[in-house]
Amino acid sequence: MAKDREKMVTTDPDLIRMSKKHKRPGFGQYILFFFLLLYTLFCFMPFLLVVTSAFSKESSIVHNGFRYIPEEWSLDGMSSVLKYGKQLVRSYAVTIFVTVAGTFIGLFVMSMFAYSISRKDFRLRRFLNVFLIIPMLFHGGQLSAYIIFTGVYHLKDNLLILILPICVSTMNVIILRTYIANSIPNELFEAAKIDGAGEYRVFFQITLPLMKPSLAAVGFMMATGYWNDWQNALLYIDSASKKPLQLLLIQIQKTIEFLMNSKDVPASVLEAMGGNLPANAATMATVLVVVGPILIAYPFFQKYFIKGLTVGSVKG
Repeated sequence: MAKDREKMVTTDPDLIRMSKKHKRPGFGQYILFFFLLLYTLFCFMPFLLVVTSAFSKESSIVHNGFRYIPEEWSLDGMSSVLKYGKQLVRSYAVTIFVTVAGTFIGLFVMSMFAYSISRKDFRLRRFLNVFLIIPMLFHGGQLSAYIIFTGVYHLKDNLLILILPICVSTMNVIILRTYIANSIPNELFEAAKIDGAGEYRVFFQITLPLMKPSLAAVGFMMATGYWNDWQNALLYIDSASKKPLQLLLIQIQKTIEFLMNSKDVPASVLEAMGGNLPANAATMATVLVVVGPILIAYPFFQKYFIKGLTVGSVKG
């Protein structure tokens, strides 16, 4: 009888027609796909303009402006950035170290914080929630932070100053806490407690492995923030050996602008440097050098990034 019922369902023309209709994408989905494709192209076009301008001749940019297909190609802009050689490599190493170390330290601290305040039986849960929100609403300002970091903590010209101030974020802790509360069942914690597991074992062996999507999402946002940070380096870093990539590229750009606009620079110096300095092309080349590694790393984190945001930020 069950076989006859399955045969009726599979051979019914109305049901087959309805199933095909549901599988076929509707007209609205085609419209949505068109607008998303158009939006993607609008987002991609500025980056394409940066790439073509970085390899354009400076004279063609000056006379014709920025174009997607330049009249004359040149490596002058990229060469002006790569001339710094060892310093550029050293700054890349500093930025990579700060990004990796800061991301791992921040994820470790924030995941433990989020786990603590997600436990309803934790006595200090309410106090720590309020303590977490206060820095989000009130801030002492840049001057007080500078006095504390340099006068009290003595972190002037120290790589820790590039890591510690931004390794913990209120919003990231909220995302991790919400992910634990909504995606990890409380019965799992209770079963582990019955088996004799302590809080540290529950966190490291149960909670932390299940937090991979949210950790990847928050970690990518933190890595992007560390990679693009240059203000802390400008305020606190003096040694050339500890200078991160973004600060070096800003100084390269300022140096080119100074040579172009200063009347005190002899003509012989400008002629020795190539006559017409590639100010615009060098600016685009610096942007390309900065965003290149992030564009390479993003596809590997995209799946976890989207899943972590959609699941971890449903409700607070």
